Amino acid sequence: MIVRRDFLASAGALAAATTLPAPAFAQAYPTRPIRMILPLPPGGPIDTMGRMVAGELSSRLGQQVIIDNRAGVGTTLGTKLAAAAAPDGYTLLFGSSGSLAVAPALYQSLDIDPLKALTPIARVALLPHVFVVTNGLPVTSVKELVDFAKAHPGQLNYGAPLGTPPHLLSTLFVSKAGIDAVFVPYKGSAGSVPDLLAGRVQFTIDALITLFPLIKAGKVRALAIARGARWPELPDVPTLVESGFPDFTIDAWTGVAAPIGTPADIVAKLNATINEGLKSDASKAILVKFSAIAATGTPEDFHKFLASEVPRWAALVKLAGAKAE
Repeated sequence: MIVRRDFLASAGALAAATTLPAPAFAQAYPTRPIRMILPLPPGGPIDTMGRMVAGELSSRLGQQVIIDNRAGVGTTLGTKLAAAAAPDGYTLLFGSSGSLAVAPALYQSLDIDPLKALTPIARVALLPHVFVVTNGLPVTSVKELVDFAKAHPGQLNYGAPLGTPPHLLSTLFVSKAGIDAVFVPYKGSAGSVPDLLAGRVQFTIDALITLFPLIKAGKVRALAIARGARWPELPDVPTLVESGFPDFTIDAWTGVAAPIGTPADIVAKLNATINEGLKSDASKAILVKFSAIAATGTPEDFHKFLASEVPRWAALVKLAGAKAE
């Protein structure tokens, strides 16, 4: 009887375990390594931030988070790969405004809709942009730049890689200011920045990640910050809002997503872990290095943010007439 009673008790426990709701099992998640897809080549600020998040997740969850760089087709290759993965929490995507908002508008034929294909987990960082001019241009404010451009129509150039936030934001400024300026496309910032320094292009709106060291070194002149508040390390540089463009407040950004259908309790656990990781000294140091702002919040916050950002960047792509080659 004792043996039978023990058997029945064990059988009952097994039956109860097999009928437990999914959230109870997720408490053990993860039980194996997690893959984080970065739709960019290794190196660069976005890749570094992705590795930062992967490291924080790994140390806090007790499982290795493996970085999988899948660059190609303007970041859409990696995004589609992540969207097609099993929604079990073991494949994540480290995305950005470039891959989740700009690329879907540029590559419409690939039919990528991040709001339908991905589950938002957490924003990671906001990446402010700054309006700069070459030192050879005789202007010290946005108003002076606009006045100069109107007095010299078609004589000012602005340069950026095609379809990137610098291209889209600079074109937005040209449109809002009502000036006639020529866009010079580049394959990457490796070409556009040297031409800015040499004066072959006269202005651009690019990420502080890229331009802050040049501003501090006096190699370019900052006219305005493209957000609602001044940048603490550039206190004398006004915002575009202060410079007469009241709705010109837009940041690039990064965040983590997973395939649609990933269980809510796993999403919640990842979200809480990412938010906690952003508080570490190591993460803070990396964000400061890249002039970025930690952007903690809930998965719902990130979903609402994406719902507003995707059409916003798509509208900028349309305004710029940018098309994928």
